[in-house]
Amino acid sequence: MENKDTLKNSPPNRIYVARFLFFTRWLQLPLYLGLVLAQCVYVFHFWIELSDLIGAVMGNQTSLQHILDVVAIEGTSKPDKLTETTIMLVVLGLIDVVMISNLLIMVIIGGYETFVSRMNLEGHPDQPEWLSHVNASVLKVKLATAIIGISSIHLLKTFINASAYDAKTLIAQTGIHLAFLLSAIAIAYCDRLLTQSSQQSGDH
Repeated sequence: MENKDTLKNSPPNRIYVARFLFFTRWLQLPLYLGLVLAQCVYVFHFWIELSDLIGAVMGNQTSLQHILDVVAIEGTSKPDKLTETTIMLVVLGLIDVVMISNLLIMVIIGGYETFVSRMNLEGHPDQPEWLSHVNASVLKVKLATAIIGISSIHLLKTFINASAYDAKTLIAQTGIHLAFLLSAIAIAYCDRLLTQSSQQSGDH
């Protein structure tokens, strides 16, 4: 109530500036639409890789060569046939695409809901559970968790082909993954402290 009275008592020019600045939040809309296009690219890439994998299993030589090129590591000899390890690497690549796609969905929907406009999805049967209590802090924690998952997939792909990498590369990738993990823990801890602080302020 006090905020509304303050706004009413403000000079007209200040009200117009405030409303204009608030309206500029819609400048983020093209960014989220761009991420939707990126999502479409990932969907196309996923189906190309999946169709090549199925074609390779069915004996299509063109699909097989594409799959072997995908899993080949620079500086090492390219695999000459479809093996369990090759299939596993391709499947991990598909999972990686799905996890990045999930990350895009969280950024698009959560960011739009938090920074642009409400979606008014209350009561919708397909409303994501996390969207009902999303805010900037929750979004940061969820994004950090998703990044850890993506990093885990990349690290697993490296360990499967550990013989093709030197020790420095393995240590560096493990260190980067641990850095992501520690960053996510720090973000979650800070978010918890802020939540507790706001609850204590509300109690007083």
